[in-house]
Amino acid sequence: MPVETREISVTGKEDCGIVDITETISKEVKNSKIRDGTVTVFCIGSTGAITTMEFEPNLSKDVSETLDRLIPLNMDYHHKTWGDFNGGSHLRALLVGPSLTIPFVEKSLTLGTWHQIVCINFDRIEKVRKIVLQIIGEF
Repeated sequence: MPVETREISVTGKEDCGIVDITETISKEVKNSKIRDGTVTVFCIGSTGAITTMEFEPNLSKDVSETLDRLIPLNMDYHHKTWGDFNGGSHLRALLVGPSLTIPFVEKSLTLGTWHQIVCINFDRIEKVRKIVLQIIGEF
């Protein structure tokens, strides 16, 4: 089965910077030689995550506020290895997860109307996130 691997980059603001990457992923699938299959979207780094949501400002705020309640960033976490005090960032990324697989048919992602693919930067600093795409399927 054919596989195409690509890499994109996005910049996420600190402490839950959510970036809509749907259009970029869609373009990469359309530009591939593969017609039907799946695309796996994987965020490199232990404080970044990939998921889907309805990408709109109020829901983005709800996501951030909910995570603030679940995993506050100002707690004294044991993770202090590198002196960056981002233990909460790691826990948030662990909860959401680093990857997502989306089927596509005739080069079109099978997403709902209000369904966007997002990369979330949970680190305490603004960061450029490298994202690997693996497009697998049939010509």
